[in-house]
Amino acid sequence: MQKPVIFALSNPTSQSECTAEEAYTWSDGRAIFASGSPFAPVEYEGKVFMSGQANNAYIFPGLGLGLIISGAIRVHDDMLLAASEALAAEVSKENFEKGLIYPPFANIRKISAHIAAKVAAKAYELGLATRLPQPENLVSYAESCMYSPSYRSYR
Repeated sequence: MQKPVIFALSNPTSQSECTAEEAYTWSDGRAIFASGSPFAPVEYEGKVFMSGQANNAYIFPGLGLGLIISGAIRVHDDMLLAASEALAAEVSKENFEKGLIYPPFANIRKISAHIAAKVAAKAYELGLATRLPQPENLVSYAESCMYSPSYRSYR
């Protein structure tokens, strides 16, 4: 097996099918590993591997936002495909070389905006959008519709 894909998706971490370290050790550093819980980076034979976290926090916020900003009247399978393709497009070559099949979670707001834009674009394309006219820049519009917590400092 050239690059075995290992999804250890059980939560919490203590219930995971295997650890990132076990996956990389077992596969001689060839595994493509993602887990349902976060794992620390693993160093194996001088190379550092970053394990991806595979959970619904990647797709569903962007999917939902895309439906809202377009006013979609229903969810079509092609919208889910658009969300999946948008997520895949966010994985850089550098991420993939580190063994990541998901982009870093630290970028989740940007990722969600891009997913929302692709979902909304698909809704408009399929004639399922009710928010007219279509915004010129769906990514910017999605970002402007996101909640941004901002707290006053009282000290």
